[in-house]
Amino acid sequence: MARNRQTSEEYTRPARRIVVGCILVGLVAILLFWRIDSPRAERFRAQIVDRVVPPMDWALLPVTKVVGMVEDFQSYSRIYEQNQELRRELQQMKAWKEAALQLEQENAKLLDLNKVRLDPKLTFITGVVLADAGGPFRKSVLLNIGGRDGIRDGWATTDGLGLVGRISGVGDTSSRVILLTDSNSRVPVTIQPSGQRAILAGDNAKLPPLDFLETREQVRPGDRVVSSGDGGMLPAGLLVGQVVLGADRRMRVRLAADYERLEFLRVLRSAPQAAIDDPGGLVPPMREPQTVALPETPADG
Repeated sequence: MARNRQTSEEYTRPARRIVVGCILVGLVAILLFWRIDSPRAERFRAQIVDRVVPPMDWALLPVTKVVGMVEDFQSYSRIYEQNQELRRELQQMKAWKEAALQLEQENAKLLDLNKVRLDPKLTFITGVVLADAGGPFRKSVLLNIGGRDGIRDGWATTDGLGLVGRISGVGDTSSRVILLTDSNSRVPVTIQPSGQRAILAGDNAKLPPLDFLETREQVRPGDRVVSSGDGGMLPAGLLVGQVVLGADRRMRVRLAADYERLEFLRVLRSAPQAAIDDPGGLVPPMREPQTVALPETPADG
């Protein structure tokens, strides 16, 4: 058994060598023939290609498909990377757009502060809104101006477009503004063009209601609301907003001031009114009745 195996190996090894040698010689011959620069050899090569290549299309089809899939995957990868880059650029453009809108609104507000017309008797000082540190009011803000700037309690504040609130609490370098929407705020107003008087009462909502309306039927949505100046608390004629009909069927006011972007506030200096100490300053004293002498009529003779 072992001898048979040895004899088969003795015949197999020389056969392998012969086959490998023939293959190598054939490949070298094909290579040399393929590199011959001769018209006859070129025609022969063309005939071989015409006979061999077309029948091999079925074998090349899977390779072609695989190459196409690889190219498509690479194209998809490039499109995905471009999409991610476009998303990042879009996010940056959104941030730039938001910054541009904020600068535009701030510029418009500053322009309004410069162009707004007030009573020539009123002077003002502009302050920057600081972060609210909390306090007894739910709707209030802090300003970076205070007692050293001459600020006093009760003075009106505007954002250049409409009334924002009034000063309620003054420190040396800061002051607190209670907004019109605060539940502790009560401001007398006039509704135009009807001339109705009312009280703008804050309720911690964006649309404060109108209380104590004289004649509700004469007030319509869209009417202009200004401060009345009653009680001498605030100057008269300051724009407050427009009348709207709330969801609870109450007359409310859409404030003209933009409470979402309070950055600069103008504090109006108002001179205090003369106090009345006695009724004589308000009601003139009663005059004594005067008697007029009538001419005497002559007696009948």
